[in-house]
Parts: sequence; structure tokens; C-alpha cells
Amino acid sequence: MDLEGGFFQNHAKRKESWRTVLTLAFQSLGVVYGDLSTSPLYVFKSTFNINIQNSVTNEEIFGILSFVFWTITLVPLLKYVFIVLKADDNGEGGTFALYSLLCRHTGVNSLPNCQSADENLTEYQKDAINLSPKSSFGSRLKPIFKKHRVLNRFLLVLALIGTCMVIGDGILTPALSVSSAVSGLEFWVSKEHHKYLEIPVVCIILIGLFALQHYGTHRVGFLFAPVVLTWLLCISSIGIYNIFYWNPHVYRALSPYYMYKFLKKTQREGWMSLCGILLCITGSEAMFADLGHFSQLSIKIAFTSLVYPSLILAYMGQAAYLSQHHNLESDYQIGFYVSVPENLRWPVLVIAILAAVVGSQAIITGTFSIIKQCSALNCFPRVKIIHTSSKIHGQIYIPEINWILMMLCLAVTVGFRDTRSLGHASGLAVITVMLVTTCLMSLVIVLCWHKSIFFALCFMFFFGTIEALYFSASLSKFLEGAWVPIALALIFLVVMCVWHYGTLKKYEFDVQNKVSINWLLSLGPSLGIVRVPGIGVIHTELVSGIPAIFSHTVTNLPAFHQVLVFLCIKSVPVPHVGPEERFLVGCIGPREFRLYRCIVRYGYRDIHKDDSEFEKDLFCSIAEFIRSGTADNLVKDDDKMTVVGTCSTHAEGIQLNEDEADGIDSAGPSELKEILSPPTIQPRKKVRFIIPASPKIESSAREELQELMEAREAGMAYILGHSYMRGKQGSSLIKKVVINSVFEFLRRNSRSPAYELTAPHASTLEVGMVYHV
Repeated sequence: MDLEGGFFQNHAKRKESWRTVLTLAFQSLGVVYGDLSTSPLYVFKSTFNINIQNSVTNEEIFGILSFVFWTITLVPLLKYVFIVLKADDNGEGGTFALYSLLCRHTGVNSLPNCQSADENLTEYQKDAINLSPKSSFGSRLKPIFKKHRVLNRFLLVLALIGTCMVIGDGILTPALSVSSAVSGLEFWVSKEHHKYLEIPVVCIILIGLFALQHYGTHRVGFLFAPVVLTWLLCISSIGIYNIFYWNPHVYRALSPYYMYKFLKKTQREGWMSLCGILLCITGSEAMFADLGHFSQLSIKIAFTSLVYPSLILAYMGQAAYLSQHHNLESDYQIGFYVSVPENLRWPVLVIAILAAVVGSQAIITGTFSIIKQCSALNCFPRVKIIHTSSKIHGQIYIPEINWILMMLCLAVTVGFRDTRSLGHASGLAVITVMLVTTCLMSLVIVLCWHKSIFFALCFMFFFGTIEALYFSASLSKFLEGAWVPIALALIFLVVMCVWHYGTLKKYEFDVQNKVSINWLLSLGPSLGIVRVPGIGVIHTELVSGIPAIFSHTVTNLPAFHQVLVFLCIKSVPVPHVGPEERFLVGCIGPREFRLYRCIVRYGYRDIHKDDSEFEKDLFCSIAEFIRSGTADNLVKDDDKMTVVGTCSTHAEGIQLNEDEADGIDSAGPSELKEILSPPTIQPRKKVRFIIPASPKIESSAREELQELMEAREAGMAYILGHSYMRGKQGSSLIKKVVINSVFEFLRRNSRSPAYELTAPHASTLEVGMVYHV
């Protein structure tokens, strides 16, 4: 997940001082641990039911406490803090980070337009540093993944299942957390009035929470960590008070023996109650998912020094109170607030609601982030992404998803009207994500860390057994709320799979129908058409060859611009691509053809440029490619391209200067010379290239730059393909339904690519084509 504090991502990539580490640890409280820290609000209430009562022997309450203690110790502490956090994807964490890591080490990819040049990216190369010798099993396993496509699809579906459950958790967690926090009102109103008061209050808070998303949280984000810190100190202090006041011997329940006694006495009902105990680790996945914004050390320090002991003390305090109160009038009095001293309940209620809002905010923003990653990897329909902060990378807002989440969140809140059913639903979503992480981590141990298969099996067996036990208990509550995350996950999974399948088929059609380079070269420099002044930018997803949209256009309109640029904007399976490696530029055919290919690469967590700065970088990268003289070596090979950074990354290379004035500015430093375009009558824009005096550029390159400037001054036109997908004749009924109906419905209602939205309408030409796939 991509939560608040994105400006910390660079800290994790360099050696930090202790002051920086402690600052990050403090900041992580409001981002990483908001959800986990509010779990004491609903764990005991969700665990006890009609068949499990708090008896005088205290075997039930001590058994539940023992389960809670060992679950928090083994899963968040042992699994995530000491093992999973080390499986970062160049500093990034989460389900897609593990999937991306595995894709690069197995040589498989869900993105069809990957190139061998992508493997030369710095983020790729980091994987090859400090690796231990390859195990024999790991080296035999990699060719199996490359050979059998079904394994590639299984890996993708597994990652998508985890992603769908994260989205489902983004719907259920706000409802559960806020409902549990507001349930404290039961001590001030009668039971008859409480059921009519709680749901409206919860809905008002949730509506306000989602309605304020478009403002971003950077204005109040600095309050998140203090709120969670105050909450943790509050529950730990109350826990210590309850331990010493009610039952100082409650520490004995930490023995695993009490788990055995609990299951022996309660048997099947005790096993089914594990779905409530499971909620004590909800939010643990955030420690790994938010790794990109903090460092491993800061997350470990925050959990081990504050979050872990505070949660244990809080649960021990509740158990100590309940061990001395066996005759409670109703089940709702088993909740968190009953163990709070009466004179502190109002302040604790306020702090709890604030902490629940902070935890909900974190999971909502995390849902936005993971959907953005899915969209970048062609696994989710394109949506509008708004960056609410210009300084903090992780703060994004997706309007369509926000309102869908709000409606679904309100629906489950009003539909269930009970935190116990919400807990059953949320628990299944949480444990499914953890099971997916365990499966992917087992593969990472063998394929990426090159450890023995024995270690991978031990990891899988130990943690998989624990999580499978909780998973089976959650499934037993299918009719009592656990069906909700399954239904939501199926809906989102169908959407993701259909979109991925449709985009893959669309790319395959483009590849099969692309125009041969030899056909283009046979037309001569004029391409058999009229070449008019200006630059034509043709958007395509192809990384080689000429797209069918070009031949379709020139067949119906035999005229084109004097400079043609085939532009491909794509994502690569790494979190970030540095600006110095952003552009791949090549020349199609001889230089006199004035045909260029430019591939713009982004990581799945990068911000796509969609403004005039991108246009300037594109134009400058082509000019730098011409100046470097590498075009002469690439004219015969369309697959070979040159890495060119943005303008800011090659300060010693060619620079671009544009203005609206007719006058000519001074040449600047003496070591630089200018190539000026010839004067024209009332030019729209004056374009100048400032190039270094050394090395000297050839006259042919100077002539090519001159023509490029003239074309830039004449203006740029954007040629966009508008495709309509149809199942080809002879396709199965299922395929026709998927392509003709479902995919086309998603395409019509999804967002257009960013470059289509920002291209000037007066300079845009859309070319429609029907794709029979």
C-alpha cells in the first residue's frame, strides 16, 4: 500500500542517522499502525458468542488471551518484522512488490511490451548484487516458470486475489473500526435508543471521511502519529491499571497450555471463535506494504518498542478485568469500553474515534495506491488519479474508487448493524492476504534469495498452518458475514482478469498487424506521401515495428508531417525508473526519413508526467539522440535503441529553450553555442537548441537538428488510436461475451490515457479501428 509519508521513500535507500530512524519510526505510527492499534476495540467482543461464555474458571478468557498473545508474536513480530520485511523490491513492499520481484527473477512478465533493454535498468541490476550461489532447485525451477504459461497465470491470479482482498479490506475496515469506536455510546444511552443512534453516527463519520478524501491529508497528516501514539499510551496505561487492580496473575495465561485447555473445553465452538481472535493481527500487512515510505529499521523499532508491548498490555488488561466479572448483563458489555474506568470513558471514546478515523484513512489511501499499481500493470481499468500533494508522493485520490468504496462501506454498515458480522468479513479478507503473502514469500526464498527448498518448505508449513487454521475458522462463518469479502473479491477479480485479458489480446492484434519496416523503407524518404511541416506524434503500445494505425491513416489521408515520432508510454515491473533512464530513443530507417521511435518507461509507483514538461523532455531527448551521433549505428536495427534521460539529467548535453518572443536571447556561457532556427513570419514559438561546443557535431546532425526545430515551430500534431474490440468469427460464446460485452463496457467507462487527455484538442487526430481478436 502507498500511504502517507511518501516523501520518506528516499530515506530508506541511504544510510540513516539514528535521529532520522527515530523520526521515521514516530511517523510510521500514524501510517502503518493505525489499523493494527485499534484492534483491541473489537477482538474480545467478536470472539465471545452464545456458545462461548466467560465461566468462573476463566479457561475461556485465559485461552483467548493466550491465542491473542501467540498470534501477535508469531505473525506480525516473527513473520513480518524478522522475515517478510527483508523481501523488498528495491525498497518497496506489498503484494505487487513480491510479484514484481518474482517476475524479474523467473524471467516472466504479465506486461506484453517488455524489452531486453528494460533489464539494464538500475532497479533490475540491483537484484544481481550480493546474491548467494544459486541453489540447484531454484535454478531448475526458473525454466519451469518460463516454459509453462499456466504457472505464470497462476502467479498473476494469486497476486490479484491478494490485491482484491486488500480492496475488500478497504471497504470493511473503516466500517468495523468506526463502529467499534462509536459502540462506547452504549454506556450513556439505553439499549433501545443505542441501536437507533449508533448506525447514524457511524454513517455520518464515514460519509465525512470519504467526502474529505479529495482534499488530501497533508494538511492534517502531521496529527496522525500523535493521535495513534496517544491511543497506544492510553490503552497500555489502562491495561496496566486493570492488571494490577483486578488480576495480577493474568500473565500466566500467556502460556500455550491455556490454548490447549481452551480448545479442549470448547472444541468445535472454540475453533470457530478463532475468526474473532484473528482480528488482533488485522493491519499487520501494512508493515510490509508501507515499506517504500519508511525504512525496515524504523518500522521494526516502532513495532517492537511501542506497538507490540502496548497491544499485549491492552489485551492482558481486558482479560484481567473480564476474569473478575463473569455475570455481565449482555454480550455487548464484553467489549473494550467495559474495562475502561468509568470516569475515563468519555476521553477514551473521543481518542478511540480519532484513532479509528486515522486507521481507516490509512487503509483507504492504501486502496487507492494498490489500484494505481494494478492500473499501471494493465490489471485494472484506467481511472482518474489526482495527486493531492505536490511534495508527498504517496498521497493520491481516485474519485471513482472513493465513491464506490463509500457506498459499499455504508452498505455493509447498514446491512450488518453488528460489529461481530463485520469482524467475520474483515477477518477473512485479512487472513487471505496473509496466505497469499506466505505463498509468494516461499517462492521468493527459493528463486530470489536462492536458499534451500528446505527453508521455503519450513516457512510455508509453519506460517501456512497457522494461517490455514484461522482461514478455515473464518470460512465457517460464511453465512454470518464472511461471504462479503468473497463476493467483493470475485467481482474485482473478474474485472481485473477481463481487463488484463482484453489489453493482452489488443496488443497481440497490434503485433500481428504491424507494418513491416521493409515496406516502409521501400517507399523512400517521402514515404510515398506528402510531407507537411510539423511534428506528428503517433501514440502506440508497440515497442518495435510500425503500428497498423499509421498505414490505416496514410491510406485514407496520403499526407503526413516532416518529422514522425512513434511514442510508446509503458510501465515496467520495477517500482521506480530514474529520470536518467526514462527515455529510449531510436531511429527508424535512414536518417533522411526523419522517423523516430521514443519509448517512455515508468515504474509501477512512478508519477506519469502529463503536462508541457513531458513534451519538452520528449523533444529534447530526440535532439540529444541526434547530437550523440548514435543514429548512424541504429538505422538497420529497429530493436536497438539509446537510453536518453530527461533534460535535467544531462546538463552538459543539449538543452532546449522556447519562448514566444521574436527576439533572440544571448548565447549564454562562452563555452556554449546556439543553433538558431531561421527567421519566419510571426512564428508561434521560437525554438533554440543550446549545445556544448565539444564534441563537435557533424554537419548532417546539425542539419537534422535544424529541421527538427523548424518542425517544432510549425507545431505538433497527436495521432491517437481509438480501437473497438470484437471477438473474431469462430470465437467461443464465452470469449465473445468477455470481449464484446464486458471488456467493451469497461473500456467505454474507463479513463482515457493521460496523454490523450492533455493533448490539445485542436492538434489531435483520432483514428478509429475495429480489432477482431
